Amino acid sequence: MNDTIFALSSGMPPAAIGIIRISGPEAGVALEALTGRAVDPRKASLARLCDGDGALLDEALVLWFPGPGTATGEDLAELHCHGGRAVIAAVEEALGAVDGLRKAEPGEFTRRAFANGRMDLAEAEGLADLLAAETELQRRSALTMAEGSFSRVVEGWRDRALALSAEVEGVLDFSDEEDSSDMPADFAVRLLDLASELQDWLERPRAERLGEGFRAILAGPPNAGKSTLFNALVDSEAAITSPIAGTTRDVIERSVSLAGIPFTFVDTAGLREVDDDTIEVIGVERARAATARADVVLWLGDEGQGPAGAWEIAAQIDRPEHLSKADARHRVSAVTGEGLGDLKDDLIALAGNSMPKPGEAALNARQHDLIAEAYAALTDIQDRKDLLILGEGLRAVRVAFDRLIGRATTEDMLDALFGRFCIGK
Repeated sequence: MNDTIFALSSGMPPAAIGIIRISGPEAGVALEALTGRAVDPRKASLARLCDGDGALLDEALVLWFPGPGTATGEDLAELHCHGGRAVIAAVEEALGAVDGLRKAEPGEFTRRAFANGRMDLAEAEGLADLLAAETELQRRSALTMAEGSFSRVVEGWRDRALALSAEVEGVLDFSDEEDSSDMPADFAVRLLDLASELQDWLERPRAERLGEGFRAILAGPPNAGKSTLFNALVDSEAAITSPIAGTTRDVIERSVSLAGIPFTFVDTAGLREVDDDTIEVIGVERARAATARADVVLWLGDEGQGPAGAWEIAAQIDRPEHLSKADARHRVSAVTGEGLGDLKDDLIALAGNSMPKPGEAALNARQHDLIAEAYAALTDIQDRKDLLILGEGLRAVRVAFDRLIGRATTEDMLDALFGRFCIGK
């Protein structure tokens, strides 16, 4: 944390502009070394950037932000250079020659922001998810986390747990009895209300669903039209199609976004009994395993023969000999497009109900586990009379909340989180 770091914080060159960020105690020294003059704080100005020998490197906009009121909580400078590879390389080489400066590690700028109190752990996790977002739903959920919406909720929970703890301690200090008979009348109700809120959050759709996507499996016997429909749903020729039975021999997955919702469509080998083709046997086994992991199965085989809860799909309706179904949920032709839009709309509606709502904070596995810990501790002390047990349970609740937003955490976990970031972030 005593080093001054620098890195390209914009897209990889070549680009119209390359933004090089410098953070740390020597940021101001480095800026003056390259510009040859003092730069007014928080004001963009044009400057000629020169190396240690005075050779011109580039003409750039420069900005100077004295700490601690900066993105990283440290002195911070930015060089808005021309974005050619040679320009960026030359400026970085000149910065590396300044005493006390080194290139940043992945996520090091954000880690310093966390260490200096400019963001908490939940906000940093949201920022990491925002950088990795590929769909509109992912973007909006991650942005909600990054902007601190969830952190403010946790702070509210922590304040309430702290108030409950203070009441327990107060009774312990001024009572000869170590039981809850002297607690405020609404104590148990407030304890239950906090537990109920945590339970509501635990029942929300998880953030992992946003990354994995809603899994829709196409299943059925050979030559049922699975691969053709799969290609139409993912809008690409991802799977080989042919009239030969058993053409698809493995599980094929493609991730796409429909109406801003992430989907993973899975094409599978035709389900049939085979014992003379080792490769096809493996493909059929994988198809059955994939079907077991599905959020929804689109069944293109004989009606009533699919897995429980599968959608009956009458496919290939453009063909006179297509397999008709009396109670098909959808009748589609991947060739003509008939019924395809209705099928997609139905999938979007189903997936939308199982995904976090747009702009709603979604818990990742770490956050979910910590809230579950707090909820378990609150549930355990609901009917306790011993004030010491009540106090210890509430302490465990506060510790879980502190870990949620990073007041108490481990270096290994921080290394894993900030390692997800790019070098300039």
